[in-house]
Amino acid sequence: MKPSLLIWDWNGTLLDDVALCNQCLNDLLAGHGYAQRYDAAAYKEIFGFPIQDYYVRAGFDFSRHPYEELAEIYMAQYLPAAEGCGLCPGAREALEWAKESGIRQVILSASQLPILRRQVEERSLSGFFDELLGQSDIYARGKKETGLSYLKESGIDPASAMLVGDTLHDFEVARAMGTGCVLCAAGHQSRARLEAAGVPVIGTLNELPACLEQL
Repeated sequence: MKPSLLIWDWNGTLLDDVALCNQCLNDLLAGHGYAQRYDAAAYKEIFGFPIQDYYVRAGFDFSRHPYEELAEIYMAQYLPAAEGCGLCPGAREALEWAKESGIRQVILSASQLPILRRQVEERSLSGFFDELLGQSDIYARGKKETGLSYLKESGIDPASAMLVGDTLHDFEVARAMGTGCVLCAAGHQSRARLEAAGVPVIGTLNELPACLEQL
């Protein structure tokens, strides 16, 4: 059954920034004197939300290096480099399919709204979305609240909506909102971790149309 609304995550779902985020983490660790380094597979096993908890799993000691300081340094490296990130495999095709199918689309992101808006515009994607739902700061704390507020204000039946994301946090957000959820294993967390949520997991967004048709 096709949903009436697709709620897209951005980073790692539509924007292919996984390798960059992995590199930024390793550079942040090195720059602060930590010995830990993570390859792509290991990165996908530790990444998650809240971001503070992810930083602790990565090895940071906030008594030595406060989270806010680390986040500022991380973003100073990430933002200019992210201009070179493309879209995840099948992303544009999935967006076009949804648009042609008459499905309303929004992005719900942990990113700061001005950053999200710029990244979407740089990739000529604005025409696909009715709304861009981002955060007021860089600390990625309020995705559930943002999504719930949007559904309440828009009057959309959560049961008719589907969230597409790449992390267990996206599943938690979908559950809190009362929407369906499909997770994509091409992003920031491993397929094994995503499958623990008990919702459909696809390999790339190329598989999304068929997945939604079968639900």
